[in-house]
Amino acid sequence: MQKLTEWGHFVIAIDNKPFPVAPQDYPREPGNLIIFHQADITSLQDIQAWVQKHYSTPIELIIHCAGVRGLVPAVVAREKQSSKVVAEAETLENMDHSTMMRTFEINTCGTLNVVKAFLPLLRCFAAEVDEDAKVTGKPKVLILSSRMGSISANTAGGGYAYRASKAALNAVVKSLAIDLPDVQFLMLHPGRVETGLVEWKEEGAISVQESVRDCMRVLDKMDKEGWESGRLVDRFGVTIPW
Repeated sequence: MQKLTEWGHFVIAIDNKPFPVAPQDYPREPGNLIIFHQADITSLQDIQAWVQKHYSTPIELIIHCAGVRGLVPAVVAREKQSSKVVAEAETLENMDHSTMMRTFEINTCGTLNVVKAFLPLLRCFAAEVDEDAKVTGKPKVLILSSRMGSISANTAGGGYAYRASKAALNAVVKSLAIDLPDVQFLMLHPGRVETGLVEWKEEGAISVQESVRDCMRVLDKMDKEGWESGRLVDRFGVTIPW
């Protein structure tokens, strides 16, 4: 977020949980402003109501990164001290219906809700592009997906809730790219990043700073290289097979 404000962007930050960064930690200066909002992305009505009440300016870019790992809570609680807790909490034997549904609700349906809620403002920007020769490029929606959503890349098994929800997400975004030709969509695998997705640092995880740096480079390529809307790529811009 701070990097985007440094580049002159006005940022609306929405989080499923109470925001971890205090708003006062960011300067309230023109061109360097963040608005914070907590919302349940599984509720389309909640997000739409907030958008309609607080915001009417055309939007050029949405970066959607809300998601859950899809681990069975009972296993996480039981195996919390184990280094294999992530793997154990998403195996065939341990996976349950409620974990599957909750993961779909957030990772797949939640993403669709966010796009639908902000679609009028994305279309406003698209209209400005058509009317004003000084405005170039389509509005963009960058959605953090995962290589684990690729069926052909699945060589390890497991991860039932997360894999399925991300594969479904990829299908949803591909349809959005077809149905909304005036908006450019990109699904981006940011790498295995050290975030709050799980409570432990996973082996081989990279820092948030490293991932963001690479992802921003990919975002820059979208315009310069004229990418087809709806692609699934990694943080270096390399296409991931479905």
